[in-house]
Amino acid sequence: MHTPEHAELKNLLAGSPTNWARWGKADEVGCLNYLDQNAILRGIRTVQQGKVFTLQATMCDPNGDPMWPARQQPQRANVQDKSTYRDGVSRPFQGGLEYADDTIFMYLQGTTHYDGLGHAWYDDTTWNGHHADTTIGSMTHGGVLPIAERGVVGRGVLLDMARHRGKTWLDADETFDHEDLTACAQQQGVALEPGDILLIRTGSMRRYQNDPKAYADKLNEPGLTYRPGIVEWFDTMQVPNLITDTIANEVLDDPAVPAKLPLHAALMRNLGVVFTELAWLEDLAYDCTLDGQYSFCYIAAPLKIVGATGAPANPVAIK
Repeated sequence: MHTPEHAELKNLLAGSPTNWARWGKADEVGCLNYLDQNAILRGIRTVQQGKVFTLQATMCDPNGDPMWPARQQPQRANVQDKSTYRDGVSRPFQGGLEYADDTIFMYLQGTTHYDGLGHAWYDDTTWNGHHADTTIGSMTHGGVLPIAERGVVGRGVLLDMARHRGKTWLDADETFDHEDLTACAQQQGVALEPGDILLIRTGSMRRYQNDPKAYADKLNEPGLTYRPGIVEWFDTMQVPNLITDTIANEVLDDPAVPAKLPLHAALMRNLGVVFTELAWLEDLAYDCTLDGQYSFCYIAAPLKIVGATGAPANPVAIK
Protein backbone atom coordinates (compact mmCIF):
# COMPACT_ATOMS: atom_id res chain seq x y z
CA MET A 1 0.00 0.00 0.00
CA HIS A 2 1.34 3.42 -0.95
CA THR A 3 1.77 6.05 1.73
CA PRO A 4 0.07 9.48 1.40
CA GLU A 5 3.44 10.97 0.46
CA HIS A 6 3.58 8.69 -2.58
CA ALA A 7 0.10 9.75 -3.60
CA GLU A 8 0.88 13.45 -3.17
CA LEU A 9 4.02 13.24 -5.26
CA LYS A 10 2.27 11.26 -7.96
CA ASN A 11 -0.56 13.79 -8.08
CA LEU A 12 1.83 16.76 -8.08
CA LEU A 13 3.73 15.47 -11.10
CA ALA A 14 0.78 14.14 -13.07
CA GLY A 15 1.20 15.33 -16.66
CA SER A 16 4.88 16.31 -16.23
CA PRO A 17 7.15 15.35 -19.13
CA THR A 18 9.22 12.17 -19.01
CA ASN A 19 12.00 10.76 -21.14
CA TRP A 20 11.24 7.12 -20.44
CA ALA A 21 12.15 4.92 -23.42
CA ARG A 22 13.43 7.96 -25.35
CA TRP A 23 16.86 6.32 -25.59
CA GLY A 24 15.60 2.76 -25.28
CA LYS A 25 14.20 0.76 -22.39
CA ALA A 26 17.66 -0.36 -21.27
CA ASP A 27 19.08 3.18 -21.01
CA GLU A 28 20.75 4.04 -17.69
CA VAL A 29 22.36 7.44 -18.37
CA GLY A 30 19.30 9.49 -19.34
CA CYS A 31 19.98 13.06 -20.34
CA LEU A 32 23.71 12.41 -20.63
CA ASN A 33 22.72 11.16 -24.09
CA TYR A 34 22.49 14.84 -25.04
CA LEU A 35 26.27 15.02 -24.62
CA ASP A 36 27.12 13.65 -28.05
CA GLN A 37 30.34 14.33 -29.96
CA ASN A 38 29.16 17.77 -31.07
CA ALA A 39 28.27 18.70 -27.48
CA ILE A 40 31.67 17.52 -26.26
CA LEU A 41 33.46 19.59 -28.89
CA ARG A 42 31.27 22.58 -27.99
CA GLY A 43 32.52 22.25 -24.42
CA ILE A 44 36.14 21.97 -25.49
CA ARG A 45 35.83 25.13 -27.59
CA THR A 46 35.05 27.15 -24.46
CA VAL A 47 38.63 26.70 -23.24
CA GLN A 48 40.43 30.02 -23.73
CA GLN A 49 42.88 30.52 -20.87
CA GLY A 50 44.18 27.17 -19.67
CA LYS A 51 42.83 27.61 -16.13
CA VAL A 52 41.91 24.43 -14.23
CA PHE A 53 39.58 24.15 -11.23
CA THR A 54 38.84 20.94 -9.33
CA LEU A 55 35.36 20.81 -7.85
CA GLN A 56 35.40 18.10 -5.20
CA ALA A 57 35.06 19.13 -1.58
CA THR A 58 37.93 18.00 0.63
CA MET A 59 37.27 14.84 2.65
CA CYS A 60 38.04 13.85 6.23
CA ASP A 61 38.32 17.45 7.42
CA PRO A 62 38.98 17.54 11.20
CA ASN A 63 35.99 19.88 11.52
CA GLY A 64 33.74 17.44 9.67
CA ASP A 65 32.45 17.12 6.14
CA PRO A 66 29.04 18.43 5.03
CA MET A 67 26.63 15.60 4.26
CA TRP A 68 23.19 14.17 4.84
CA PRO A 69 22.98 13.67 8.63
CA ALA A 70 21.83 10.04 8.34
CA ARG A 71 25.24 9.22 6.86
CA GLN A 72 28.35 8.77 8.96
CA GLN A 73 31.41 10.91 8.46
CA PRO A 74 34.21 9.34 6.37
CA GLN A 75 36.77 7.57 8.53
CA ARG A 76 40.34 7.42 7.21
CA ALA A 77 43.12 5.60 9.05
CA ASN A 78 46.73 4.67 8.44
CA VAL A 79 47.33 0.91 8.46
CA GLN A 80 51.01 1.20 7.73
CA ASP A 81 53.49 4.05 8.29
CA LYS A 82 56.83 4.74 9.98
CA SER A 83 55.42 3.65 13.34
CA THR A 84 54.68 0.12 12.09
CA TYR A 85 58.32 -0.21 11.00
CA ARG A 86 59.54 1.10 14.37
CA ASP A 87 57.29 -1.42 16.15
CA GLY A 88 58.49 -4.30 13.99
CA VAL A 89 55.03 -4.90 12.48
CA SER A 90 56.28 -4.01 9.01
CA ARG A 91 59.60 -4.85 7.39
CA PRO A 92 61.37 -2.76 4.74
CA PHE A 93 61.81 -4.12 1.24
CA GLN A 94 65.23 -5.40 0.34
CA GLY A 95 67.37 -2.32 -0.05
CA GLY A 96 65.52 -0.33 2.62
CA LEU A 97 62.36 0.97 0.88
CA GLU A 98 59.43 1.61 3.23
CA TYR A 99 55.95 2.92 2.47
CA ALA A 100 52.73 4.15 4.08
CA ASP A 101 49.23 2.75 3.43
CA ASP A 102 45.78 3.77 4.58
CA THR A 103 42.10 2.88 4.34
CA ILE A 104 38.80 4.76 4.31
CA PHE A 105 35.29 3.83 5.35
CA MET A 106 32.66 6.10 3.87
CA TYR A 107 29.20 6.48 2.46
CA LEU A 108 29.61 6.67 -1.30
CA GLN A 109 27.50 9.85 -1.31
CA GLY A 110 29.35 11.28 1.67
CA THR A 111 31.32 13.79 -0.41
CA THR A 112 31.05 15.38 -3.86
CA HIS A 113 29.32 12.63 -5.81
CA TYR A 114 27.21 11.46 -8.72
CA ASP A 115 23.87 9.72 -8.19
CA GLY A 116 22.74 6.91 -10.44
CA LEU A 117 19.33 7.50 -12.00
CA GLY A 118 17.80 4.77 -9.86
CA HIS A 119 18.82 6.56 -6.65
CA ALA A 120 15.35 7.98 -5.95
CA TRP A 121 11.87 6.87 -6.96
CA TYR A 122 8.16 6.89 -6.15
CA ASP A 123 5.21 4.67 -6.99
CA ASP A 124 7.58 1.67 -6.83
CA THR A 125 9.10 2.72 -10.17
CA THR A 126 12.57 4.04 -10.94
CA TRP A 127 14.05 5.74 -14.01
CA ASN A 128 12.83 4.42 -17.35
CA GLY A 129 9.96 2.44 -15.86
CA HIS A 130 11.89 -0.21 -13.95
CA HIS A 131 10.55 -1.65 -10.70
CA ALA A 132 12.10 -0.43 -7.47
CA ASP A 133 13.05 -4.02 -6.66
CA THR A 134 16.05 -3.41 -8.94
CA THR A 135 17.58 -1.48 -6.01
CA ILE A 136 17.53 -4.42 -3.57
CA GLY A 137 20.97 -5.61 -2.52
CA SER A 138 22.71 -4.10 -5.53
CA MET A 139 21.57 -1.76 -8.28
CA THR A 140 20.72 -3.93 -11.26
CA HIS A 141 19.38 -0.93 -13.21
CA GLY A 142 19.99 2.78 -12.80
CA GLY A 143 23.17 2.49 -10.76
CA VAL A 144 26.14 4.82 -11.04
CA LEU A 145 28.38 2.43 -13.00
CA PRO A 146 26.96 3.27 -16.48
CA ILE A 147 27.58 6.97 -15.77
CA ALA A 148 31.10 6.19 -14.58
CA GLU A 149 31.86 4.14 -17.70
CA ARG A 150 30.47 6.85 -20.01
CA GLY A 151 31.96 9.94 -18.37
CA VAL A 152 30.57 13.47 -18.53
CA VAL A 153 32.09 16.09 -20.85
CA GLY A 154 30.42 19.21 -22.22
CA ARG A 155 29.87 22.92 -21.90
CA GLY A 156 29.44 23.85 -18.26
CA VAL A 157 27.84 27.09 -17.12
CA LEU A 158 28.17 28.44 -13.58
CA LEU A 159 25.16 30.30 -12.21
CA ASP A 160 26.21 32.13 -9.05
CA MET A 161 22.87 32.60 -7.31
CA ALA A 162 24.46 33.92 -4.11
CA ARG A 163 26.31 36.77 -5.83
CA HIS A 164 23.30 37.35 -8.07
CA ARG A 165 21.36 38.20 -4.90
CA GLY A 166 24.22 40.20 -3.41
CA LYS A 167 25.08 37.66 -0.70
CA THR A 168 28.12 35.70 0.44
CA TRP A 169 25.78 32.72 0.74
CA LEU A 170 22.06 32.19 0.44
CA ASP A 171 20.07 31.79 3.62
CA ALA A 172 18.77 28.48 4.87
CA ASP A 173 15.33 27.85 3.33
CA GLU A 174 16.01 30.35 0.51
CA THR A 175 14.64 29.11 -2.79
CA PHE A 176 14.94 29.86 -6.49
CA ASP A 177 13.46 28.46 -9.69
CA HIS A 178 14.14 28.36 -13.41
CA GLU A 179 13.15 31.99 -13.89
CA ASP A 180 15.74 32.99 -11.28
CA LEU A 181 18.36 30.91 -13.10
CA THR A 182 17.57 32.71 -16.35
CA ALA A 183 17.80 36.10 -14.64
CA CYS A 184 21.14 35.15 -13.05
CA ALA A 185 22.56 34.10 -16.43
CA GLN A 186 21.44 37.38 -17.98
CA GLN A 187 23.06 39.38 -15.20
CA GLN A 188 26.31 37.45 -15.63
CA GLY A 189 26.24 37.97 -19.40
CA VAL A 190 26.28 34.28 -20.26
CA ALA A 191 23.83 32.69 -22.68
CA LEU A 192 22.18 29.45 -21.59
CA GLU A 193 22.01 26.94 -24.43
CA PRO A 194 20.34 23.54 -24.77
CA GLY A 195 22.64 20.79 -23.54
CA ASP A 196 24.51 22.96 -21.04
CA ILE A 197 25.70 21.32 -17.83
CA LEU A 198 24.38 23.56 -15.05
CA LEU A 199 26.47 24.36 -11.98
CA ILE A 200 24.63 26.41 -9.36
CA ARG A 201 26.45 28.10 -6.48
CA THR A 202 24.48 28.92 -3.34
CA GLY A 203 27.52 29.49 -1.12
CA SER A 204 26.45 26.65 1.18
CA MET A 205 29.92 25.14 1.34
CA ARG A 206 31.31 28.46 2.54
CA ARG A 207 28.48 28.75 5.07
CA TYR A 208 29.34 25.29 6.36
CA GLN A 209 33.01 26.20 6.76
CA ASN A 210 32.04 29.39 8.60
CA ASP A 211 30.04 27.54 11.27
CA PRO A 212 29.53 23.77 10.89
CA LYS A 213 27.31 23.55 13.98
CA ALA A 214 24.96 26.31 12.88
CA TYR A 215 24.81 24.73 9.45
CA ALA A 216 23.82 21.36 10.90
CA ASP A 217 21.29 22.93 13.28
CA LYS A 218 19.55 24.62 10.33
CA LEU A 219 20.01 21.91 7.74
CA ASN A 220 17.33 23.06 5.31
CA GLU A 221 19.73 24.42 2.75
CA PRO A 222 18.80 26.84 0.00
CA GLY A 223 18.05 25.35 -3.37
CA LEU A 224 15.82 24.87 -6.35
CA THR A 225 12.15 24.49 -5.61
CA TYR A 226 9.26 23.04 -7.55
CA ARG A 227 7.22 25.64 -9.41
CA PRO A 228 4.91 25.37 -12.42
CA GLY A 229 7.00 25.25 -15.58
CA ILE A 230 10.31 24.23 -14.02
CA VAL A 231 10.20 20.63 -15.27
CA GLU A 232 9.27 21.80 -18.76
CA TRP A 233 12.17 24.28 -18.64
CA PHE A 234 14.70 21.57 -17.78
CA ASP A 235 13.20 19.41 -20.53
CA THR A 236 13.36 22.18 -23.13
CA MET A 237 16.91 23.12 -22.12
CA GLN A 238 17.95 19.45 -22.36
CA VAL A 239 19.98 19.76 -19.16
CA PRO A 240 22.16 16.64 -18.91
CA ASN A 241 23.68 17.20 -15.48
CA LEU A 242 22.62 19.39 -12.53
CA ILE A 243 25.42 20.26 -10.08
CA THR A 244 25.16 22.30 -6.89
CA ASP A 245 27.12 22.94 -3.69
CA THR A 246 24.30 21.56 -1.53
CA ILE A 247 23.35 18.17 -0.13
CA ALA A 248 20.20 17.70 -2.21
CA ASN A 249 20.30 20.14 -5.18
CA GLU A 250 16.84 21.27 -4.09
CA VAL A 251 15.44 22.79 -0.93
CA LEU A 252 14.49 20.06 1.55
CA ASP A 253 11.29 21.70 2.82
CA ASP A 254 9.10 24.17 0.95
CA PRO A 255 5.76 24.89 2.68
CA ALA A 256 4.25 25.73 -0.71
CA VAL A 257 4.93 22.24 -2.10
CA PRO A 258 2.93 19.23 -0.76
CA ALA A 259 5.79 16.71 -1.14
CA LYS A 260 9.45 16.55 -0.20
CA LEU A 261 12.20 16.43 -2.82
CA PRO A 262 9.85 16.64 -5.82
CA LEU A 263 12.70 17.54 -8.20
CA HIS A 264 14.46 14.28 -7.44
CA ALA A 265 11.29 12.70 -8.77
CA ALA A 266 10.55 15.08 -11.64
CA LEU A 267 14.09 15.59 -12.95
CA MET A 268 16.02 12.45 -11.97
CA ARG A 269 13.35 9.74 -12.07
CA ASN A 270 11.19 11.15 -14.87
CA LEU A 271 13.49 13.17 -17.15
CA GLY A 272 16.78 11.37 -16.49
CA VAL A 273 18.71 14.49 -15.42
CA VAL A 274 21.88 13.29 -13.66
CA PHE A 275 22.47 14.83 -10.21
CA THR A 276 25.81 15.86 -8.72
CA GLU A 277 25.78 17.19 -5.17
CA LEU A 278 28.14 18.78 -2.63
CA ALA A 279 30.44 20.31 -5.25
CA TRP A 280 33.09 22.83 -4.26
CA LEU A 281 32.38 25.87 -6.45
CA GLU A 282 34.01 28.68 -4.48
CA ASP A 283 37.31 28.95 -6.37
CA LEU A 284 35.68 28.67 -9.77
CA ALA A 285 33.02 31.22 -8.86
CA TYR A 286 35.55 33.75 -7.60
CA ASP A 287 37.60 33.44 -10.77
CA CYS A 288 34.47 33.95 -12.87
CA THR A 289 33.87 37.27 -11.13
CA LEU A 290 37.39 38.35 -12.10
CA ASP A 291 37.39 37.42 -15.79
CA GLY A 292 33.66 37.34 -16.57
CA GLN A 293 33.90 33.89 -18.20
CA TYR A 294 31.08 31.77 -16.78
CA SER A 295 31.21 28.99 -19.39
CA PHE A 296 33.94 26.34 -19.54
CA CYS A 297 34.69 22.76 -20.41
CA TYR A 298 33.34 20.47 -17.71
CA ILE A 299 34.80 16.98 -17.29
CA ALA A 300 33.82 14.41 -14.67
CA ALA A 301 33.40 10.72 -13.95
CA PRO A 302 32.40 9.01 -10.71
CA LEU A 303 34.25 5.94 -9.50
CA LYS A 304 33.42 2.69 -11.30
CA ILE A 305 31.72 0.78 -8.49
CA VAL A 306 29.59 -2.19 -9.50
CA GLY A 307 26.06 -2.15 -8.05
CA ALA A 308 26.42 1.27 -6.37
CA THR A 309 23.65 3.87 -6.29
CA GLY A 310 26.21 6.70 -6.20
CA ALA A 311 29.96 7.31 -6.14
CA PRO A 312 32.46 10.08 -5.33
CA ALA A 313 33.88 12.27 -8.09
CA ASN A 314 36.36 15.12 -8.48
CA PRO A 315 34.99 17.10 -11.44
CA VAL A 316 37.22 19.48 -13.37
CA ALA A 317 36.36 22.81 -15.00
CA ILE A 318 38.76 24.16 -17.65
CA LYS A 319 38.50 27.78 -18.81
